[in-house]
Amino acid sequence: MKRPATIPSTPSTPPPSPQTFHSKTTTLRSLSSKKPRNILTNPTPTTITTTEQENPKWVPLNLSRSELYLPLTFPTGQTFRWKQTGPTQYTGVVGRSHLVSLKHLDNGDVGYHFHYTKDTGAREALLDFLNVGISLTEVWEGFKASDKRFAELAIHLGGARVLRQDPLECLIQFICSSNNNIKRITMMVDFISSLGNYLGAVGGFKFYEFPSLERLTMVSEQDLRAAGFGYRAKYIVGTVEALKSKPGGGTEWLAALRKVDLPEAIVSLCSLPGVGPKVAACIALFSLDQHHAIPVDTHVWKIATRYLLPELAGTSLTPKLHNRVADAFVRTYGKYAGWAQTLLFIAELPSQKALLNSTEEKSPNSKKRKQDLIKTVLSSSEA
Repeated sequence: MKRPATIPSTPSTPPPSPQTFHSKTTTLRSLSSKKPRNILTNPTPTTITTTEQENPKWVPLNLSRSELYLPLTFPTGQTFRWKQTGPTQYTGVVGRSHLVSLKHLDNGDVGYHFHYTKDTGAREALLDFLNVGISLTEVWEGFKASDKRFAELAIHLGGARVLRQDPLECLIQFICSSNNNIKRITMMVDFISSLGNYLGAVGGFKFYEFPSLERLTMVSEQDLRAAGFGYRAKYIVGTVEALKSKPGGGTEWLAALRKVDLPEAIVSLCSLPGVGPKVAACIALFSLDQHHAIPVDTHVWKIATRYLLPELAGTSLTPKLHNRVADAFVRTYGKYAGWAQTLLFIAELPSQKALLNSTEEKSPNSKKRKQDLIKTVLSSSEA
């Protein structure tokens, strides 16, 4: 796979931070009449500066749509920090301080443009974040050989790639996700993000470095409750405190979980406040290189009992059955079972179900093939 040798020129200094929030993103402060302490205010200049350009230079990544399809990768619950900033464009931060946009180009490739970056490691940080060392095409060939239903689904939902996020960033996001909906999770994550250094604005959204562990220690449970986090406030504060007490530092402790077996990573993550088996599996899959981690929830349970464990159909998901479900996925899909589960989960999302139906309408395949696909793949979301 060819990789561009250079990155486009980028601003050498970040734009000042905005004083007020009037972008498309809504903060959680409106959820409570109380105001957070001044410690939550980003202490940087107040002039609003945009990093948007009328004609940005797009550098090709040499990734086809089958290797990376942005609408099936970013707005699907892996990360809540990336924003759609154009019809086929998504913008976010990689490597902590590199503000970048990705876009599908007319030739079918994915292009990138750095709006702001501090050093020449930006492109490498982007490639690492996108997990480009793993060929999605090759992985999916193995899935299709072992599962005809996956093969049928993959025709229409290609390019759903699993990201490799910063572990601390991923951890905090998924603590916010517990018993929550995507809209509110995003609002919480936006609030946490705004505690970091301001990087710039793209498409009406403001972007920040994710706050360091040291910065997060300055936030109290009262601050977060006043911002609308509810019971999750104590979990975030408790997790930050637990990480600070780890020998060698919390960020190093999290990164080290990339080198241990999955069961040890899950047990270690579950020792943190607010982290249960499902949240731990999400963190392991999306940031710790644990590619066979299976986040088990009611949606995944329905998929499993319909296709992998039919003998359990009609029963309820219990903690004891989590491992049995995960084992069934691994038996079927192997060491990248988490990637397969991600696509099957995406197919259950209402937005992607609509996309699948739209794609099917345009397909030259037979009417029977369409009916079979909808019956076998999508009916679980209607049950």
